[in-house]
Amino acid sequence: MSIRNIAIIAHVDHGKTTLVDGLLRQSGTFRDNQKVETCVMDSNDLERERGITILSKCTSVEWNGTNINIVDTPGHADFGGEVERILSMVDGVVLLVDSSEGPMPQTKFVLGKALKIGLKPIVVINKADKPDARPDEVLDEIFDLFVSLDANDEQLDFPVLYASGRNGWAVKELDDDKKDLRPLFELILSYVPEPVCEKDKPFSMLATTLEADKFVGRILTGKIHSGSLKVNDAVKVINKDGEIERTRITKIMAYKGLERVALNEAQAGDIVAVAGVVKGTVADTICAMDVTDAIEAQPIDPPTLSMTFSVNDSPLAGREGDKVTSRMIWDRLQKEAECNIALKISRSETSESFEVAGRGELQLGVLIETMRREGFELSISRPRVLLHKDENGNMLEPVEEVVVDVDDEFSGTVVEKLSQRKAELLEMIPSQIGNKTRLIFHAPARGLIGYHSDFLTDTRGTGIMNRVFYGYEPYKGEIESHRNGVLISSEAGTAIAYSLWKLQDRGPMFIEHNSPVYVGMIIGEHTKSNDLEVNPTKSKQLTNIRAAGKDDAIDLIPPRKLSLEQALSYIQQDELLEVTPKSLRLRKKILDPILRKRSKNEAV
Repeated sequence: MSIRNIAIIAHVDHGKTTLVDGLLRQSGTFRDNQKVETCVMDSNDLERERGITILSKCTSVEWNGTNINIVDTPGHADFGGEVERILSMVDGVVLLVDSSEGPMPQTKFVLGKALKIGLKPIVVINKADKPDARPDEVLDEIFDLFVSLDANDEQLDFPVLYASGRNGWAVKELDDDKKDLRPLFELILSYVPEPVCEKDKPFSMLATTLEADKFVGRILTGKIHSGSLKVNDAVKVINKDGEIERTRITKIMAYKGLERVALNEAQAGDIVAVAGVVKGTVADTICAMDVTDAIEAQPIDPPTLSMTFSVNDSPLAGREGDKVTSRMIWDRLQKEAECNIALKISRSETSESFEVAGRGELQLGVLIETMRREGFELSISRPRVLLHKDENGNMLEPVEEVVVDVDDEFSGTVVEKLSQRKAELLEMIPSQIGNKTRLIFHAPARGLIGYHSDFLTDTRGTGIMNRVFYGYEPYKGEIESHRNGVLISSEAGTAIAYSLWKLQDRGPMFIEHNSPVYVGMIIGEHTKSNDLEVNPTKSKQLTNIRAAGKDDAIDLIPPRKLSLEQALSYIQQDELLEVTPKSLRLRKKILDPILRKRSKNEAV
């Protein structure tokens, strides 16, 4: 059976996973009467809750006697490492672009990676049935993007389809009958080349993804570059430094629809998952005993943001989670770094804390959320950017390309706020439909930490902001903090409604009544720029004397509940986020008020 290996790449929310749904349905993967959820490839809980793809996943469909292996990729720039590593195991890509939004930052990022390794994309203009669709203008923008990314003549001569993944149709021209996805299947078969493989040479395979199975053990997925592999074959694992282990393959699995099917043998060109490797990891070469050279892996962009993960040492520690020691946290982070090569883990000066570096707040936020669901308790520091020095000793910092779509009335506010954060306005493009404006900035990554919630407030929740790593540029100087002070609990105990009611004039609260509090815990935001210590546990003094006006009804304003990402971007350098399976609490690093004041004076 002939094989085609393709990846579906696009910006976030342009319809990759929905299109894969349509391909699976029309290829006969599901029974006619089978109940199937939407976005069936988004398999874990976090993906379903957030409505985004986090991990790259393989599936396979059969069409006219050809086996088509499809890799669904994430769209967020924070998970770009997932896209970079899987491009080495496919022979073609389907580039999806929204017919209304057009090419976005992540489109540019993933397309640049695909063109660089010589892949020839198929362009699909998705959501062509939207009322605000502008397919012709979008096609011109895509062509300009290809040119700006130095595509060669072959890559510039790309085929184009118009599609609706949700409704399950694709056409060459918008006037054609909109029946099904047959044109896309036929185009994949005719345009994407068969995998170039050396079947006569010894077995070699590059591992691109790693996962753990409690029954099978470690499972490595990749494309077989040469030769064939049978169950129980003796193999060795080589990385760029040389041989690291010798082992036997205990299981070979191929993808069929949403399931993995056990095979006795796999040939060159197949995308398979293998078990039996103990030490080998992503970007290592699994090969026959007589092979000496490792297959070259694609380089991964470096991390730009880091956080400190430390043991939860608050007075409320150990009440909700069961994994609270530094050894447990370190083992879990090591396991994560092995699977996710975009993350870098290192020990900090103290034995109780670890540095975790990644692509962005969302990527690290997903890791923290996963760990808290597993029963971990953590203290997390404010995100900080990773600075570099060039060969002349000049300080460089990561800069992101930010694309903002806002209503015209809010564009002035957005430009002003981002200018304060040292962002540089490159383009201001008025939209053809509605009173919208597209703003394109180059902004330092550290200036964008904590901006997203302000952005939503400034645009009344109507603005859309997308960002992607652009490169390193000279340090742009200090950025002023734009946050008010906080209300800090001066007593330990339980928050009383009466006390919170009296404190409402001081600023919005983060906690409800009956919430446990401790000394040094942040319970709200101060209306002024300084921090204020308050007592949320004070109850009303009761007497046997009644007086008019003394029994006022307590009317509490609902507290401001911060999500994990909002809390991470809210805290300052002298604060921590306490994460437990059930709670998120903000606190000062130094809980004792006297010691806190002393350290502040010493810093000055």
